[in-house]
Amino acid sequence: MKAYHLLLPLLILTLTACANPGSGPDGGPYDETPPRIVATSPLMGATACKPKKVTITFDENIKVENAQEKIIVSPPQIEAPEIKASGRHISISLLDTLKEQTTYTIDFSDAIVDNNEGNPLGNFTYYFSTGERLDTMEVSGYVLGAEDLEPQKGLMVGLHTDLSDSVFLKQPLVRVARTDATGHFVIKGVAPGKYFIYALGDMDGDYRYTYGETLAWSRDTISPSCFPDTRHDTIWADTAHIDTIITRNFTHFRPDNIVLFASTEKRRDRLLLKTERDPAYFRAYFTAPSNHRPRVKGLNFDERDAFIEQRSPRNDTITYWLRDTLLVNQDTLRLAYTYEATNDSTGLNSLVTDTLECIPKVLYARRMELKQQEKAKFEKQRERRHRRGDYSLETMPTEPLQVRYTIPSELSPDRNLHFDLPEPAARVDTAAFHLYLKEDSMYVDAPFRLTRDSLNLLGYTLRAEWRPGQEYVINIDSAAFIGLSGRCNEIRDQKFRIATEETYGSLFLLIPDAPQQAYVDLLAANGTLIKRVAVNDARADFYYLQPTTCYLRLVADTNGNGRWDEANYDRQQQPETVYYFPYELTIRANWDVEQTWHIKDLPHTRQKPAALVKQKAENKKTPRNLNAERDKRK
Repeated sequence: MKAYHLLLPLLILTLTACANPGSGPDGGPYDETPPRIVATSPLMGATACKPKKVTITFDENIKVENAQEKIIVSPPQIEAPEIKASGRHISISLLDTLKEQTTYTIDFSDAIVDNNEGNPLGNFTYYFSTGERLDTMEVSGYVLGAEDLEPQKGLMVGLHTDLSDSVFLKQPLVRVARTDATGHFVIKGVAPGKYFIYALGDMDGDYRYTYGETLAWSRDTISPSCFPDTRHDTIWADTAHIDTIITRNFTHFRPDNIVLFASTEKRRDRLLLKTERDPAYFRAYFTAPSNHRPRVKGLNFDERDAFIEQRSPRNDTITYWLRDTLLVNQDTLRLAYTYEATNDSTGLNSLVTDTLECIPKVLYARRMELKQQEKAKFEKQRERRHRRGDYSLETMPTEPLQVRYTIPSELSPDRNLHFDLPEPAARVDTAAFHLYLKEDSMYVDAPFRLTRDSLNLLGYTLRAEWRPGQEYVINIDSAAFIGLSGRCNEIRDQKFRIATEETYGSLFLLIPDAPQQAYVDLLAANGTLIKRVAVNDARADFYYLQPTTCYLRLVADTNGNGRWDEANYDRQQQPETVYYFPYELTIRANWDVEQTWHIKDLPHTRQKPAALVKQKAENKKTPRNLNAERDKRK
């Protein structure tokens, strides 16, 4: 009986311990050790060898992540190498013929991890030489988008020893690397000498520039060098206290601050892409602009004074509006069209003449049939109205000219009213426009000016000296606009108010080192354009800004055309330079912000605010420290 009483508490303690989660065996500590290389074939750094296959052996099972994206062989292999990971081994089959007296590198980046816990080996590069000498120099830097300084991920960056302009078009790069998510690259295994550097979005895999691929280049000669250097690594005891500062010796390779600006050239070869016909017009689409004005020769109609010509801003789309109703109703327009096109063999533009037949999708007979159906439908509806004694609508309404009016309920004092027509105007009656200003509950005439937009045949702007805080009424009579088709606009009456100046803020920029021709873009938090202002006497002033958080971008508008222009490799013309103000700005109502901006204070790699960067850096692979987490849970 006494023995029973002694065993009972012991049994309860044992059961309690078994029920306690976290106690007892849990499989032991996690593996936090990166895989270790135990053998390579050929030996790492071997010389005078031409292996067809490279094998790397580790002390544990490994795997290779994103091999096609992360692993790169240099000099580049036109026939892609075969990369396989199995158990503790990685094998790389080199299918191309190896060059004489050349150092080869296989850069794995951070692709190698152990099979169980994913511990990364770290950035690893294997190398050997087919000659007696190993080349160990490195050059590094960044590739950014030329228009927006966005880091360019996955571009090929390479070197040429031939310093002629045409080599990038004819010969593959001699040494290559690939940019990471930050746009950073390191070209390894470089021999002493002089080089030109290029970046390439190599879509066809030939390691040379083909028109249409993203590219960047520099005409600064690169001469790799190195020197012994030290750096200091800090080990922290906690977030506020330093434990140890370790001085490490390393070889510092130069240059290490190259910055290339990538862009994609717009298509330069000019071809007639397609034509289309609407009853009211025919339109020609070209692959590239031209200063030559195409000629139209009617083959079944008289082309003299037959069209109103409308050109797109880039002059690559031309619309020919038909003046004559007889031509509108004519199903087939046959014409000889003479235009400038690029010759495939010479690459030069010359005049060619095509015979075109322009036919609308809906022919005249079908359009008349549809119109008769609409008329019959109206007649039936009118009969039903008559039976109800309703004689309010006796004639079939004509289709109005659908003008698009941009008249906000509250207008900024620096804005104007805008109207867009669906077709060119045959007549505009300015007397049919009336603008009234409300004064002491009375509406009085307000002066205005109506003009057609210089770059838009279908756009009109009404300008006035707007009074902040005041109410206006715009009245547009019917037939103020009469289109080529004879259709007229409907009556339009709309009230609107001019916002008070206290509603807005202002931004005054002083840019001492601004280029002679430049403009500044005010950008929203999502990077979209709010307003654009030309730089004048090193100043850019923004008035009437809505309260917001915004950012600034300056474009060196070299040719003064008011827009950013990409590179042109044939002319060795670099893309227009872009700068970002590195901080956000806050615009407040009834508040002026004055800001001095030295556009070259920071390198381009540090200018673009992080909030605007879309290509985010990848998380650096590190051991997961699972044992510490396990101990905390226990």
